Amino acid sequence: MRSRRTGTTRRGVVFTESAHLTGAHRLDSGTAVKAATTTDGQDSLTVTTTQNEREHPLNVPEKSPGLPEDFSQRQDAWYKSVAGVFARVQRKDVADVPLDVWKKLIKTTYDGIDVRPLYTRADEFSEAAAPGVFPFTRGNEVEDAQRAGWGVTETFGRDAVENAAAVNKQILHALYNGTTDLVLDLTGELTPSDLGDMLSGVLLDLVPLRLAAGAETPAAALELYKLAEAADNPDKITLELSCAPLTATVDATDSVDLPTAVELAVEASARPGDVRAILVDGVAFSNQGATDAQEIGFALATGVEYLRALVDAGLDTAAALRQISFRFAATDDQFAQIAKFRAARQLWARVAEVVGHAEAGGAPQHAMTAPVMFSQRDPWVNMLRSTVAAFAAGVGGATDVEVLPFDAAVKGGLQGTSRSFAHRIARNTNLLLLEESHLGFVVDPGGGSYFIEDLTRELADAAWSIFTGVEADGGVRSHQESGALQSALDESHEAVRADVAHRRKQITGINEFPNLAEKPLPADRRVEPAGVRRWAAEFEALRNRSDAFLEEHGSRPRAVLIPIGPLAKHNVRTGFATNLLASGGIEVVNPGQLVPGTDEFTEAVKDAEIAVLCGADPEYTATGAEAVRAARAAGVGTLLLAGSPKSFAEAEDTPDDYLNMTIDAAATLAGLLETLGA
Repeated sequence: MRSRRTGTTRRGVVFTESAHLTGAHRLDSGTAVKAATTTDGQDSLTVTTTQNEREHPLNVPEKSPGLPEDFSQRQDAWYKSVAGVFARVQRKDVADVPLDVWKKLIKTTYDGIDVRPLYTRADEFSEAAAPGVFPFTRGNEVEDAQRAGWGVTETFGRDAVENAAAVNKQILHALYNGTTDLVLDLTGELTPSDLGDMLSGVLLDLVPLRLAAGAETPAAALELYKLAEAADNPDKITLELSCAPLTATVDATDSVDLPTAVELAVEASARPGDVRAILVDGVAFSNQGATDAQEIGFALATGVEYLRALVDAGLDTAAALRQISFRFAATDDQFAQIAKFRAARQLWARVAEVVGHAEAGGAPQHAMTAPVMFSQRDPWVNMLRSTVAAFAAGVGGATDVEVLPFDAAVKGGLQGTSRSFAHRIARNTNLLLLEESHLGFVVDPGGGSYFIEDLTRELADAAWSIFTGVEADGGVRSHQESGALQSALDESHEAVRADVAHRRKQITGINEFPNLAEKPLPADRRVEPAGVRRWAAEFEALRNRSDAFLEEHGSRPRAVLIPIGPLAKHNVRTGFATNLLASGGIEVVNPGQLVPGTDEFTEAVKDAEIAVLCGADPEYTATGAEAVRAARAAGVGTLLLAGSPKSFAEAEDTPDDYLNMTIDAAATLAGLLETLGA
């Protein structure tokens, strides 16, 4: 039975709702890719599928049989062990705890994928295809020992510099110290005419180049072609023009339009060496809040849209595939990112197979540490985030990894920190993973992990579903024009924002363990990066208000703590309140244990605009109501309690509000700042 067509193109490919991906192997004999004819008489491709494939969209290999004879008993023993832990924590008899209590440990991703606490041989699949072999799940290629690992990418021209000669000096220094791949940014002061000076002394046949030139890409391409023709081995040059018109509209970056990009691609396809014109920029989707599956799915749809345009322009399908490369964001969610890069390669390989050129499905896959995860406050923590992200992208098989400087989210960089230091730390993050940890000498080190293999397949399934949904809507341009794409990104962004606001998603230095004593950012550097919905933005906006208050009044907005009971009993909640308020830029005054009815109590909280009652639940029961009355009598404006409302369920005198793990911390702190005049 022929599946319903959900997209049309002349001389292109028609993807169907059931045109699903293979797993480690190609589609079985029950699925065929057949020539078809569109209504206008042009050649096209369509996909027919069996009922089995529709029920098993990835058509993965069968799970490996032959579990040990005692497998069930050992699994049951684990269930009982987990139940025992829950019993101790909940102070119950283990017999009263169900054996499936382990399911409470399941974590669900933003893509709706359940991550289980344990993966076993029962989750094992037969071995995937080798690295460098279709569907490239385990990597596009296997390098020799001298070129093992991923490329170390660095961008030049983005920072404020004096001239092209200064950039050239930076480039040569970086190449000498471990950088292998260059991105040349001409979106600032530098122009295409500066390229010759920027690349003076660079051996173009040894250093892969990428452009970030926006509307200046055609002129920059001409300059680079001149330099390439003068090189010793022009047929060995690797050059990408990085035209990204379809994703530029997503995060408002500069780019040529689609016809210009296609024209450049047609020209590039005829040049010697590996010259590509089109970049499918998944980072643009990530910047606007895409989940991992959305980033892959929307990138696939974008790649297919480019493929259609290139074929319509006269390129054969194989040549069109070789004009496309991908870039994805890498966050600090380690295992999810490993799976993301593996799944993305597998899916694009499937697209290449459907159009009849599986061998051309191994497109370059660039990685960038995700701008959404970078913080402006306590930016040193970004070094840790970037290390995990670079590890994940490299282990996941990215062609190259660009680690952004740790202060990339701060306009002009962190004050008092040299650009050379920031770039050196970013470069060395890659080099430590490659040269000291030797990760590059192992191809697909995550391969064979029950968890990673399962997550890769789950993520691929979710992404393919998103891709076919976009195709059903007429393709990515139609999906954008209808507003559906932006709505999907808005929804995903809001889910993350809400988790950060409620501190379910913890960001060190921002909504957890903030350093209120760090030097404030200058006012001219408290600027939100364009086109990026950063995770930390909402809390950092609160910190900006606190900094402005500090500049005007000489001190930060303050709240007074009211610890009741001995230190051992109130310390947990005074620490919680201090940490929570600091994440909004509110400083606390902790006078130590206070006893309602004493002069010390009255003096400590007298006329405080905001006070927070902190103690253990038994103390709240014993003296909480009295403390509330005493605070009111002392003139406290807003009285909060560190704990839950049930602590005062039977009391006549209650606090105004409560601080606990369930509140929308960002909204609560915003209100408190307003109360304090910040």
